[in-house]
Amino acid sequence: MMDLLLFSLLFLLGVKGQESSVCPQSCTCNQGRVNCSHKSLTSSMLPSHFPPGTTQVNLNNNLLTILPNGLLDDLPNLHSVTLHGNLWACDCGVLYLRALLTRQPSSVLLPLNVSCTSPPSLSGRLVMHLTEEEVLEFCHYWYCDLALASQVCLFVFVLVQVLILAAVIVFLRRFERLSREARRTKVETSAFGESVMDVMDPLIMPIAH
Repeated sequence: MMDLLLFSLLFLLGVKGQESSVCPQSCTCNQGRVNCSHKSLTSSMLPSHFPPGTTQVNLNNNLLTILPNGLLDDLPNLHSVTLHGNLWACDCGVLYLRALLTRQPSSVLLPLNVSCTSPPSLSGRLVMHLTEEEVLEFCHYWYCDLALASQVCLFVFVLVQVLILAAVIVFLRRFERLSREARRTKVETSAFGESVMDVMDPLIMPIAH
């Protein structure tokens, strides 16, 4: 039983190691060089990792707007990355790229001419020269949108409840008025019937005799 468990563990570790060394889809690999350039890749299409023996990564001339956090970490042999020719959005998503450019180790060659495409006020600015205040100014957090949407939904919900309550009040008042009119009509009809009987009784009694 123990031999079977040990074999299964070794098999899983072997499969995992083999998967991590596979060349990413949409890229070509050759002797440690991973070429993902000129593939019209968006940021969501980037691989989650590169083979651990990667020495060079080419990401230039794509449609990248951000570089996913940690994408180029854990690559001890990496010494060159190309990033030009992309559509870098200089908001919160550029913080990882900015950190790579400003704190790059001496063993890794990173381009210094990576510039912003958006927002318009930062277009053409070099990413490595951006301050954190400039970047954070254009941060657009999803939970802010969620909070705003929740407030709008709450307002609409309250408004609908108010309208329903107003409609119920109007209906009840109309129903009460119709009920009063119905009771008054019933009373008047009953009184009219009694008065008719009072008038008819003297006329009927001589005929009966």
